Amino acid sequence: MDKQVQECWTALEERVQGYIAAADRERLHEALLFAEEAHRGQKRRDGSPFVTHPIAVAEILAEMCMDAETLIAALLHDCIEDTGVTHEEIVKRFGITVAELVEGVTKLTRVQYTSKEEEQMENLRKMFLAMAKDIRVIIIKIADRLHNMRTMNHQREEKQRMKSLETMEIYAPIAHRLGMQKIKWELEDRSLEYLDPYGYKELSDSLERNKAVHGEILDRVRTALENGMREAGIHGEVFSRLKHIYSIYRKVFEQHKTFGEVYDIYAFRVIVDSVQDCYNALGVIHDLYKPVLGRLKDYIAVPKPNGYQSLHTTVVGREGIPFEVQIRTQEMHQMAEYGVAAHWKYKQGMADVKLGTEKNFEWVRRLLENQQDTDPEEFVRTLKVDMFADEVFVFTPKGDVINLPAHSTPIDFAYSIHSEVGNTMTAARVNGHIVPFSSELKNGDVVEVLSSKAAHGPSRDWMKIARSNEARTKIRQWFKRERREENIIHGRASFEAELRRNGISLSEITAEDVLPAILKKVSFNTLDDMYAAIGYGGLTSQKAVNRIKDELMRINKLRPQTGKKKPADPPKAAGGSTTGIVVEGLDNCLVKFARCCTPVPGDAIIGFITKGYGVSVHRTDCPNATAAWKKDHDKGRWVGVSWRMDAPMTLSTGLELYVSDRDSLVMDITTVLSTLKTRLTALATHKLPEGRYSITLSVEVDSLQKLNQVLARLQQVPGVLRVNRVGARTA
Repeated sequence: MDKQVQECWTALEERVQGYIAAADRERLHEALLFAEEAHRGQKRRDGSPFVTHPIAVAEILAEMCMDAETLIAALLHDCIEDTGVTHEEIVKRFGITVAELVEGVTKLTRVQYTSKEEEQMENLRKMFLAMAKDIRVIIIKIADRLHNMRTMNHQREEKQRMKSLETMEIYAPIAHRLGMQKIKWELEDRSLEYLDPYGYKELSDSLERNKAVHGEILDRVRTALENGMREAGIHGEVFSRLKHIYSIYRKVFEQHKTFGEVYDIYAFRVIVDSVQDCYNALGVIHDLYKPVLGRLKDYIAVPKPNGYQSLHTTVVGREGIPFEVQIRTQEMHQMAEYGVAAHWKYKQGMADVKLGTEKNFEWVRRLLENQQDTDPEEFVRTLKVDMFADEVFVFTPKGDVINLPAHSTPIDFAYSIHSEVGNTMTAARVNGHIVPFSSELKNGDVVEVLSSKAAHGPSRDWMKIARSNEARTKIRQWFKRERREENIIHGRASFEAELRRNGISLSEITAEDVLPAILKKVSFNTLDDMYAAIGYGGLTSQKAVNRIKDELMRINKLRPQTGKKKPADPPKAAGGSTTGIVVEGLDNCLVKFARCCTPVPGDAIIGFITKGYGVSVHRTDCPNATAAWKKDHDKGRWVGVSWRMDAPMTLSTGLELYVSDRDSLVMDITTVLSTLKTRLTALATHKLPEGRYSITLSVEVDSLQKLNQVLARLQQVPGVLRVNRVGARTA
């Protein structure tokens, strides 16, 4: 065995000696020999044997007291990716659990992050799937990334920045969400060193220059805390440190201060024997130093969702310098340092522990659910809100604790309880008072949701108010499930408005030779499917039109090259026109449809020869046509017309509804039209006496039969008293 490999193995052996059984240590050594053979001849960038990397990853995991299977998987984690070893070989030698862990890490290793939202969303989804199956996969991957960052100085500058950005945006936040604070801090500091080397050097140099001053302050406060606890009879240890460089870096740049102006850089940790001692120690600290109001946080009574527990208080020292003190038990400390990994230390001997299946990690599955029906760009943008943002802790009326992203509203609270609670919410009380849905919740608020089975569901405006991706996803799912026809109407209106803003007509994209390519570009089977997605928020009209613009440009460039000719004009029938109307005795005359009665194919019609505007087509029951027929001097201007059977067409016609006032009536009317696939082009209302209204609609239909179907269905809508065609004679 190479001398360098032997040194690394010896360090790992010393780590596991105290908690891994002898039989498992033998398996670990077998895995080392297997990995060494598989990676024989491979070198790292610094010239060291490649196998030193997986050994170092296993040592990081051993520091967290991870179980033997995780350590074995760490030793083998690059075998499938970088050698000829197969999944089946690992199953045969080390068992199915180890093989699945190695396979899971391999899949994550193959992920290449890019700036494309769709690809990044898919990569994150794969990561969450692996986490949901067995949380140890991501723990191994985080340890792997940590060792890579520790040796990043051997990589070229471009790769240093790329990997550091990926670490800062993905791995450090996931470590935070898993409660692995110690590793998170190191990942952030090492990433900052390559992302902003000048800023990092300025801060590290300043800390080094003032090392003696900082050390004196830390020693003095630590001694005072130790003496105070001893006098109070509290057994415990006090640790002091400067906050990590990235934390100070954020304070400098977010608060627009120089390093010399940032005083909140000292942190102290008090480790005691029991929960009762935690609160007793808090009293001692507040006796010694003046607490800062509003900076006491009790994460023991209300743990963070990743299991973190501790008391936090900020106090002011005698020099006027504030500093933070964290108070916790030893078990809480292990959880704070290593998060989910700390579970294994307290679960040794338990059979088949898979943390990925525990209740504490339901958030992983929720994140997977929340990425459904979500625009990729929004998912990537809001992911950090759900996973990594500051949190607010509120209570249900029964005293249950609900954690939400900071700045959450009652809408987020309702949907965190259950989808149905959110969908049927009618009002919300915070601390006993009715509040608007847009109210921001604060730590300690008692929130109560008032709901009703008669509620019509969420409002589209809630999408703008909700803070959490979970709430927005559930609102989208409701609209997708319950309001498809309404979604199509809203989506089509939004889409066509965006087309107009871009100078594109709907007819351009619905052309027979264009539409299939357009639908493929936006990944939908029909335009209605795309409209529905825009309507419920799964796709923005802007993004859809941008994709369509690109495809139209491509098609238009290809047209001259393929020699496509402009479609020939349709043949004209004798005495006819291109409008679908045959006029007796006249050839190729201009034809228009009268607005007073808006005829549709199938209506009995008659033509009137206008002065300079061709033939105006009326329904035979049109009051204007009847009145004109009675005038002797106009009788000679009437001409017979008929519908061309070989020219199907869709025309707009007017309807007038007389209705009684009730909630959601207009929505029900538009839903009927959508169900019948009838396009609504205009809608206007007019108030009448006695709480009644008239509603005038313009709809597009292709036949009288279709129009009669629409009339019959509208008449069945509750609240609709009468439906007439515009221009029809009434009794």
